[in-house]
Amino acid sequence: MIADLMPDFSDPAVLTILVAAMIGGAVRGFAGFGAAMIFMPVASIVIDPKIAAAAFLVMDDVLTMPMALRAARICDWRTVLPAFVGALLTVPLGALMLANADQLTMRWGISILVLALLGLLISGWRYKGAPTLPVSLGVGATSGFLSGVSQVAGPPVVAFWMSGPQPAIIIRANLIVYFALASFGALAAYWWNGLFTLDVAKTLVIIMPVNALALYCGSHFFSRSSERLFRLVAYGMVAIAAIGSLPVLDGVLR
Repeated sequence: MIADLMPDFSDPAVLTILVAAMIGGAVRGFAGFGAAMIFMPVASIVIDPKIAAAAFLVMDDVLTMPMALRAARICDWRTVLPAFVGALLTVPLGALMLANADQLTMRWGISILVLALLGLLISGWRYKGAPTLPVSLGVGATSGFLSGVSQVAGPPVVAFWMSGPQPAIIIRANLIVYFALASFGALAAYWWNGLFTLDVAKTLVIIMPVNALALYCGSHFFSRSSERLFRLVAYGMVAIAAIGSLPVLDGVLR
């Protein structure tokens, strides 16, 4: 019965993950990345990170497929494919860690990881070398591990592709296609580790509609934005979410 799929979280918890899904979807549609960096730290305040990660994976995989099909026409396949192969090799290790980790430890780890990688992105550091095969594989492997353990896979590939001269539209296409391909490996790894549960289905019931609408709005806004705004919006929202979700602030924000 449909009633069995309705979430049994408290009202504040439902509101929290709805807001996270909405903001994450808008940033994902606009920038091509960043949704997990927003959704995971915030949702992990009120629900088990295992549930949050599995629900996000299914939601993002399903709802961004039309975006991926369009982006596949313009992305740089010479770097996207090696990064995807690298991710496939390491995402099972990350998923195994997620399945066996303590919830509070995972919350701290996700928040600190997001802040550290965000700092790397906004510091101005860029990879200046040519996108060789080993480098692309290594970046993908790092991203794949982070995807398995937290669904926060964006920063390594974002820093890598933003280092080159390609315009925002190509960088965004690379990210969209890469995440669409890498998600298949993550789906298999999560299934193998038993992370898809009824609680995940309950979470999807409430977050998918608002995330879908936010994705559409973000994609529409991207076509009217500038290169500078492309970076400022994504980085700013990620920073707010990561800082606000630190466990040490629970007494203030919850």
